[in-house]
Amino acid sequence: MQGTASKSAGDDDSPGMTADALLRNPRFLHALQESARTLTAVSELLPRIARLVSSHRKWMLTHASYALHLEREPRDPETGITAARLLKFMRETGGASRNTATAFLAELVAYKLLRPTTDRQSKRARPLEPAAASEDAMRLWFKTQMGTLDGIDGGERVKRVETDRGIFERAQPLAARRLLKDPKWTEPPRGVAIFVWAESGGAILDDLMTRPASLTPVEGKVWIDVNLAKLAQRYMVSNTHIRRLFARAEAAGFIGKSDDDTRNRYWMSARLIEEYASWQAIKLEALASAYDRATGAR
Repeated sequence: MQGTASKSAGDDDSPGMTADALLRNPRFLHALQESARTLTAVSELLPRIARLVSSHRKWMLTHASYALHLEREPRDPETGITAARLLKFMRETGGASRNTATAFLAELVAYKLLRPTTDRQSKRARPLEPAAASEDAMRLWFKTQMGTLDGIDGGERVKRVETDRGIFERAQPLAARRLLKDPKWTEPPRGVAIFVWAESGGAILDDLMTRPASLTPVEGKVWIDVNLAKLAQRYMVSNTHIRRLFARAEAAGFIGKSDDDTRNRYWMSARLIEEYASWQAIKLEALASAYDRATGAR
């Protein structure tokens, strides 16, 4: 498969785990589909948390926030998660308005996924920290991504992450900062963008990628069966939202219906598969590099 991604950072990355190398790897599409299946299963296991990160902007805000948490120095009140620091991070990288950053943190606090820290080093507002459920979810996400990398090269990242919790704590900020500075990640390609900027669209796109027997296109298409009403119910969005999402993708040529109008029968274009693979390869390159740096393997 020919991709559009290119090597996105320094020469110290593992040669087999650059975006270009991943796209050339014959195992990549299969590993990517298995990853989508795992992420979809996680979404069903943790639906509330999954919904809070299932649009691209919320994904970026979540990872920026978690990086600020892991970089926090307990004795330094000028570190950690606050709306001001999150806004500064996002302005330097992926971009978000003050209202967006503030509302996002307020939502996480309301759902008890963030809470004020217990220390009182500063008389000003205390920084926030993830609740146990948030930490468990982020560690689970990281482990699933390590599993995807292991599926590509036969590595033992998952095993090491399970035995050394510090790997995640060192690697997540490295990957987050790298991705949020990379416009190829922060500004997804057109077909991917139709989905991931929409509410729950990232989870929906992953779900679609799980449905065919293979992500290898035949005559430029990959066929899937999908009931839009059930898809809306699964991701807690309206039928109107799903239908508008599909209509935009269809108008742009990324998705289409069966010529004989078979109910619930759709195709995804080779271009959408290629864009998805290229975009995911950028993320996986960053994670592989961060893991190597966190373990001293580079």
